[in-house]
Amino acid sequence: MGLAPFLPMPAAELCDRPATVQQIWGHPATAELRRRLASADAPREMLMMLEEELVRRLRVINGLDIVRHLSSAIAETGGAVPISDLGVAARASSTYLAKRFKEVIGVTPKRLARSYRFTTTVLAINVAAPIDWGDVAAGAGYFDQAHFVHEFREFTGLTPTRYVEVRQRFLREHPDHALDGWPLPAD
Repeated sequence: MGLAPFLPMPAAELCDRPATVQQIWGHPATAELRRRLASADAPREMLMMLEEELVRRLRVINGLDIVRHLSSAIAETGGAVPISDLGVAARASSTYLAKRFKEVIGVTPKRLARSYRFTTTVLAINVAAPIDWGDVAAGAGYFDQAHFVHEFREFTGLTPTRYVEVRQRFLREHPDHALDGWPLPAD
């Protein structure tokens, strides 16, 4: 379901922006919730109060089921499913799907698929072995290596080669770190 049913605005308004609950719900509402939670006698009571607040704020989201279904299909394929095929299968226009996805998830189906595809690719990179970037790009379904490099920079701010350098340096400087094996650099 995600956060969308609990937000007073479309999820797209929060995309790529850090926001606190106070910024979203407002200071009076969060101060009152904080006061109520502080008065609770036990953690179970606090959880029940929080659940009641969330249920009170719950709103109906038009198209939630189709977004849930299609985003699952995107996730299952690692973002490799053509978005136009999803629209045809769902009997929905690309405009409708984009609008629903932006309201519920904050991004369009295409952007979600790109994120999954990129993440799947980065997780498969072994920074301890030689890397043939052309093979990586082709294996991930990118049109060419230039397209892959462009996307890599867009998602990480780094070139693939620089990413590997940063990851290798991190692994050397922090052996057995809790983040060892995580895909993204900690620079």
